[in-house]
Amino acid sequence: MKNKYIFECTNCGSKYLPEEVTYLCPNCEKGNTTDNPPRGVLRTIYNYERIKTLYKGDLFSILVKNQYLELLPVSMEHFGSPLNVGNTPLYKYSKLDNLDLDFDFYVKDDSQNPTFSFKDRASNLVSAYAKANSIKTIVTASTGNAGSSLAGICASQGQRAIVFVPASAPQAKLTQIVMYGATIIPVNGTYDDAFDLCVEATKKFGWYNRNTAYNPFTIEGKKIVSFELFDQMQRTLPDRIFVPVGDGVIISGIYKGFEDLFSLGLIDKIPTIVAVQAEGSSNIVNNLGNKGFVFKQATTVADSIAVNLPRNFYMTRMLLKKYLGETVKVSDNEILSASKKLSSSTGLFAEPAAASAFAGMLKYFAENRINSNSKNVIILTGSGLKDLKSLSDVAAIPEPIEPNLNDLKRFLKK
Repeated sequence: MKNKYIFECTNCGSKYLPEEVTYLCPNCEKGNTTDNPPRGVLRTIYNYERIKTLYKGDLFSILVKNQYLELLPVSMEHFGSPLNVGNTPLYKYSKLDNLDLDFDFYVKDDSQNPTFSFKDRASNLVSAYAKANSIKTIVTASTGNAGSSLAGICASQGQRAIVFVPASAPQAKLTQIVMYGATIIPVNGTYDDAFDLCVEATKKFGWYNRNTAYNPFTIEGKKIVSFELFDQMQRTLPDRIFVPVGDGVIISGIYKGFEDLFSLGLIDKIPTIVAVQAEGSSNIVNNLGNKGFVFKQATTVADSIAVNLPRNFYMTRMLLKKYLGETVKVSDNEILSASKKLSSSTGLFAEPAAASAFAGMLKYFAENRINSNSKNVIILTGSGLKDLKSLSDVAAIPEPIEPNLNDLKRFLKK
């Protein structure tokens, strides 16, 4: 392979040079319809043998020093915004309230990213690619986090962001988008409606599209979390990683990061990854064994993972089957309870979609599915401040008291 990387179609296996394709596989895209997940999502494949030959000695240390640029489709000159994206903290816990845990769990807190969500990883790379190619306008569809992420990163880079959102998206996320100076386009419809309109607008106006999975670099940006985990865990692998899943791009990105490490001979296996979906939005889990695809209308308090047509379904299914990944569905009540428990036990405040990963681990624990002395990672994808309304039932504010000791005593007795 002469190029730094090539694209490979998830569905038909066709390979393309970077200059031959931008979004989906041209052959598979022809058969796509609006009532099925898109075929033709591209994987980015690097020249692993060249990397191993070129960099002698402690290869992983070299990768860390170079910000993993050997495994990214951009150069040092263009990568990274002025904001500090990635390198988020990893917290370790062996106790949780009154639960008697015989295992360790770690929380990778990506709410510490500049716009308070995991999506900054993808936006940062897409923005860098646009910068390298003198692209000034980037467009995306979002339930809120990807949009506010793109808006914030573009603001730091002097780029224009256009964001299509369902009008029902949480107010905090919409406010972020507006404050960052992006052009926000509310759509009377679902996330899927906003996504399809965004793609149509891309083809009509020639904008550069950041849509999840549609743009293969969204997966590449998100995979960096796997490199960081491997580094932060002293180059060991966790036994399980619990990941909130909507479109399937975050979990595919995490798999891709470990695949890259495996291809370079830095690890000898892929860790077990658990796809956690809300019961009311479980169209990936529900269709894993089906020949066709049948979706149910997504209804869940976890808006960031509420998806009818998961755009990275085929890649997610392939990876879960190939690496014996696991799945679990959690109810909205379990998600909200997990968000409260996580906050009160660790001081980490997560929005419902992020808390679903923690709810998945708690469900595994309740069902005795976690081995003693194992290491389990939760990917925390967004701050609780992103969606305060959804958490109001588990974060009730008491009525005020009069400013005197008698009222205070009565309050404390309650």
